[in-house]
Amino acid sequence: MQTLWVCALALQELAGPAAETAESATDVISLVTRTGLIEQLVLALLVLFSVVSWGIVAYKAWAFRKADAQTRQFLDVFRRSSKFSEVQAVCRSLGESPLVGLFQAGYGELNAQLRGTGDKPAAGVPRPTLKSLEAVDRALLRASGTELAKLEERVGFLATTASITPFIGLFGTVWGIMTAFQAIGAVGSSNLAVVAPGIASALIATAAGLFAAIPAVYFYNHFTAKVRGFASAMEDFSLEFLNISERNFT
Repeated sequence: MQTLWVCALALQELAGPAAETAESATDVISLVTRTGLIEQLVLALLVLFSVVSWGIVAYKAWAFRKADAQTRQFLDVFRRSSKFSEVQAVCRSLGESPLVGLFQAGYGELNAQLRGTGDKPAAGVPRPTLKSLEAVDRALLRASGTELAKLEERVGFLATTASITPFIGLFGTVWGIMTAFQAIGAVGSSNLAVVAPGIASALIATAAGLFAAIPAVYFYNHFTAKVRGFASAMEDFSLEFLNISERNFT
């Protein structure tokens, strides 16, 4: 009998937090349903911003992880290969790396200049030479801009979400409080039981705005740091590519 009593107490203790959680969720839903049309439109807009932001976060996290892994593979192949043609052979399979775009731009410019020297080297010239290393540098610079634009794609929406959703939420709250005070004036009572529900419903919009903005701020800064890391890697690779080109073709 004592064992049954102990088990009953344990079950009651376990059920307590679950019941409180369910009750809290029900209270939030109740607050939302008590809001007016404008506040509900504000909440719907904030939910839309949040859903799109999380979709971008998931996509960019996957894309950056893939780009990072393929960049390491590409650099390993690039540094082990004795010919640029060997590196070109693996570019298609490692296309998510931004360094592949740089290499193909630089390699394309190299080929264009070396083909211009003719199939056979002139007398006294042991190998084909570049006409302009600066042209290769410009090709790499243009490719860097293109690859950076790809990396930054959609990240700006997170900054937009982080900057405007708190204000959208604040607008919903202000509108809700105005509506609540109008209702209080109509009732003619300033009792807390009359005032509190309307104000609590209005504050839901501010909470929703912060819920959308805070993750957006964090992941915007996180992805921006990732982009800066890739930009640094592209700058280092460009210098490495130019050094190799200068040693072998000038």
